[in-house]
Amino acid sequence: MTPTEQDHALPPGFAERFSRWLGDEAPAFFAALAGRDVGLRLNLLRGPLEALRARMPWKTQPVPWCPEGLRLQEEAHVGSHPYHAAGVFYVQDPSAMTAGVLLDPRPGEWVLDVAAAPGGKATHLAARMAGQGVLAANEVVGRRAAALADNLERMGVTNALVTQEHLDRLAERWESLFDALLVDAPCSGEGMFFHNPQALRDWSLAAVEGNARRQQMLLDQAAPLVCPGGRLLYSTCTFSPEENEGVVAEFLARHADFALADLPPLPGLSPGRPEWVGAPEEIGRSGRLWPHRGPGHGHFYALLRRKGRARQYVPPRRFDTRLPGRVLNLYRKGLRQVLVEAPPEEGLLLAGNDELYVTPMDPALWTGLHVLRPGWRVAYLRHGEVEADHALAVGLRPEQAQRSVNLEVDDPRVVQYLRGSPWPDDGPAGRVLVTVDGFPLGWARRGGGRLTSRYPIHLRLK
Repeated sequence: MTPTEQDHALPPGFAERFSRWLGDEAPAFFAALAGRDVGLRLNLLRGPLEALRARMPWKTQPVPWCPEGLRLQEEAHVGSHPYHAAGVFYVQDPSAMTAGVLLDPRPGEWVLDVAAAPGGKATHLAARMAGQGVLAANEVVGRRAAALADNLERMGVTNALVTQEHLDRLAERWESLFDALLVDAPCSGEGMFFHNPQALRDWSLAAVEGNARRQQMLLDQAAPLVCPGGRLLYSTCTFSPEENEGVVAEFLARHADFALADLPPLPGLSPGRPEWVGAPEEIGRSGRLWPHRGPGHGHFYALLRRKGRARQYVPPRRFDTRLPGRVLNLYRKGLRQVLVEAPPEEGLLLAGNDELYVTPMDPALWTGLHVLRPGWRVAYLRHGEVEADHALAVGLRPEQAQRSVNLEVDDPRVVQYLRGSPWPDDGPAGRVLVTVDGFPLGWARRGGGRLTSRYPIHLRLK
């Protein structure tokens, strides 16, 4: 066995268990684990689905269980394409796209993703909410929380609050607040063995059992956040039943106020396997996506509903602007220079770092929590003036900007812009929204016969 083969050899305990459980299917399952499957989830915040599909320059197939999902059929560097920078799509495993379909968030709901980084599932939930309601996206690890915030921004999400908190702290403040909750639990990552060598090296039965204990604790902490009549979707990207059916069975045994809901009959979604861990037969109403039966690297899902009458009262979201009068006047003046309509003011607040946000949630509900980003960052205060922020630009439609420049995707100026380079332009002076095929990329400054990119330095192409 060569070193490379040895690095990618399945752990003996894992192989033995699934050979016994899957029987004749096991060889196909093991082979599929090593496969490469790239999915693109189109962002419904960027336009109608059919129009987005028509823009894709690659050969693709639809993901059978997700209307906005595509499966790449050719080698392509999709992450470096301008449409990726413009938030037209998110690179996501096809089986992970099922979370947004099963939780099915609706416009106007209050939704929480408790372990949201890097943002694949959170941005899917946001797109299905169509910018209405409240999306709280939480991630306890700092660098991962920053990546989550960047991805929500890139995809044009305007109704999200990003927190960096332990779940028990959120449960203390937000009891029974949310209509829908996603618990995409940290797990042994068996579906990603050949794409995450660390998961392969770390696997053991003891590690599986340790993960299951942590997952049970996570679900226990998440339960109080769901309102009566609300729903909680539990998911993992692993196959061990201890982390899947076993966790759900233990949770239901401890929480009489929750019940397991039937999953819709999505293509490729197989029933759970409670018999593998001696769980009650009803746990078979959970679902598994297997890598050898459909696109993607596999996932487990269980939809739980909290018993009780669905709430008739929704917490109010309307609240007054939280800005000093001088700053509010500067804000109105600064943004009226770049927007066609009056800038948003409901929920407007000034953060301690002189950044201005439109928050989707009354600050009284999150004051005292570690909030990394309290909402849509629309502007910032510098040297006595208010300037429009990059996040405002990527949350706009071209017709909302006073001045815009649209570039076709193969125009070399697109790459120039993403690298931060200027080009000649004799148009009217001022801040300009730069778009690619009508999709927003960010601001530029026009003046002195040229257009200067204001694309954020940390995002620029090297």
